[in-house]
Amino acid sequence: MKTFRQALGHWGENLAANYLTQKNYEIVERNVRTPYGEIDLVARQGRITVFVEVKTRSSESFGYPESAITSSKQAHVIAAAQSYLLGHPELDGDWRVDVIAVRRFRSGQPPKIDHFENAIQ
Repeated sequence: MKTFRQALGHWGENLAANYLTQKNYEIVERNVRTPYGEIDLVARQGRITVFVEVKTRSSESFGYPESAITSSKQAHVIAAAQSYLLGHPELDGDWRVDVIAVRRFRSGQPPKIDHFENAIQ
């Protein structure tokens, strides 16, 4: 049985994947485990591989979702992306790390999605 946080995170990742698909990204993989941590979404935008960190919040009590991307988290995401690329030489070309922040409001209100391209370098 999923906890509320797990269910919220899964919901946010689904929303982010749908958002990217609508923007003509191709979703390659989801919830990829590497020795350095999990990659929420791996996508392609043309010849660019995009690693996407999704952060979802149901309130602003702890700040905006994107504020949860600490310097430690950034280092883990970059290491995970590099590890993934070593195992997938077919994904040649450029790559970047994006952050998608999802905020869920009260029932009946649409969620807010903010997409930060090349957010982690």
